[in-house]
Amino acid sequence: MTITAIERAPAALARGRGGGGPAPKRTVVAYGFWIFLLSDFVLFSGLFAAYAVLSANTAGGPTGAELFNLRNVFIETMCLLLSSYTAGLGALSAERRRQDRFLIFAALTFVLGAAFLVIEAREFARMVSEGAGPSRSAFLSSFFTLVGTHGVHVTGGLIFLLYMVAQVVAKGLRGAVLRRLLCFSLFWHALDIVWVGVFTLVYLMGAR
Repeated sequence: MTITAIERAPAALARGRGGGGPAPKRTVVAYGFWIFLLSDFVLFSGLFAAYAVLSANTAGGPTGAELFNLRNVFIETMCLLLSSYTAGLGALSAERRRQDRFLIFAALTFVLGAAFLVIEAREFARMVSEGAGPSRSAFLSSFFTLVGTHGVHVTGGLIFLLYMVAQVVAKGLRGAVLRRLLCFSLFWHALDIVWVGVFTLVYLMGAR
């Protein structure tokens, strides 16, 4: 390497050809949150696998076909899917700096997510009252673990949404708030993807 090339190397690094300083905060936040989401998918993959193995082990107890109310499951599924749609509209409104519209869509997302949780909690309570609690069989243990873990994530998502609404009201739609809103939107859509798997593997196949 010539002396001229050596002298030019630091300038090239500074221009980003070899790493001229830390990555932008937006990139770091998005990358870190994607790692979190991927770890969550690994968690749910393990729960899905456990359910697939244990779903036939009813120990003489009730089966999914005897327990599942597909009408209620369809209603809660529509609530979650619609909440994902309103969350997306809220994210678009935030990017366009339409704070009033964002707050409306955030309220709709929260109501739909809360309705999903209420329906799910009532179903759990009904099953336990009928003697089909998580300790009844391996099938029910895996069912309550899988569906309950998803419900805990939805609860966390609603708390996340309330925090973001407070951030928007207090600070407005500045850059840091928009980054957090992007993370919430990714998280909420990921919960929809997981629920589609739950709806198909647990409820539709289990109700046959």
